[in-house]
Amino acid sequence: MALLDTIVVFVVSLILGTVGIYAGVRLVADRDVGFANPAITALIGSLVWVLSGVFIGWIPLLGPLLMLVIWVGVINWRYPGGWITAAGIGLVAVVVVYAVIVVLGTLGIVTPDALGVPGI
Repeated sequence: MALLDTIVVFVVSLILGTVGIYAGVRLVADRDVGFANPAITALIGSLVWVLSGVFIGWIPLLGPLLMLVIWVGVINWRYPGGWITAAGIGLVAVVVVYAVIVVLGTLGIVTPDALGVPGI
């Protein structure tokens, strides 16, 4: 049962991350990218977040900050517009995912520990 739970959390996380990044790209970069690019970005961003967390996440204050910069770097790499645009996309993604998790949590569908964007 733990494997099934892990798979469900992963799929929900990927969907939420995709929706958040899609919203960020549409709002900040004003681009229509479909859902494939945000899904790939969410997947790569999640992997980079986990790997950077293993290697530098344990450093107090600096580790999580560097992890966030690395995650924004993935967005910067995947979309044009530079670091400011990437940070804006990331901020919108976090806000959208947080709002969706709050709504779904209120409805009893998911718990707030469902991840899709770092820091949620």
